[in-house]
Amino acid sequence: MLTIVFSWDDFYAKEKSNFESNPEDTGECWFDDSDAEAKMIQFLSDKIGELEAISDSSRICDLGTGNGHLLFELRNEGFEGPLVGVDYSERSVEFATKVATAEDFENVTFSQCDILSPDHPFFEEIRASSGEFDILLDKGTLDAIALSEDLYENNTKRGHLVYPKCVAPLLKKGGIALITSCNFTTEELISIMTTDGLYEVWDKVNYPTFQFGGIQGSTVCTIAFLKI
Repeated sequence: MLTIVFSWDDFYAKEKSNFESNPEDTGECWFDDSDAEAKMIQFLSDKIGELEAISDSSRICDLGTGNGHLLFELRNEGFEGPLVGVDYSERSVEFATKVATAEDFENVTFSQCDILSPDHPFFEEIRASSGEFDILLDKGTLDAIALSEDLYENNTKRGHLVYPKCVAPLLKKGGIALITSCNFTTEELISIMTTDGLYEVWDKVNYPTFQFGGIQGSTVCTIAFLKI
């Protein structure tokens, strides 16, 4: 049997190569078919001023940033605060940094980080510099983590179950974690994020719904969790 092992480093190395050949090719926009990225940005724009954490100068961190596209679009839409993208893949960070430089995006930076390892130097850098973020963004990263069979906390829990506690040190109290998923239902995502008592549901993004077998749902969900 042939086993194909997917590598994010290989994926983003290819995207970087494509960009170098064609500067118009800034990479894949995940969840593009559901318009999730635009909806996340519109949600934040609409909510400016409703919470202290949400403003056009918010400090924002994109978890599993990939090519950085979400942060670039936030900057284009007028979010002027520091924007930081983190990703497990060093090739992702290299690619996103190259795009940011080429497109002259200021105060948009990228760092390699395993967000499931709170002892990673990135966490200490945040605590030692300007403190926690106002907003955490996740567009499919929790989904990807859930696909891994790696275990944490003495080999007792899958990655998506330790995720809420692991990323909590990056978010200030009263801050927002805006998470988009296509693998989890709204109810499942709420259960994952609220079980440890670190967050509560604040709001959500509305998507077109479908009905099948008497059950109504959507192909993607985006929920804003308030850190309490």
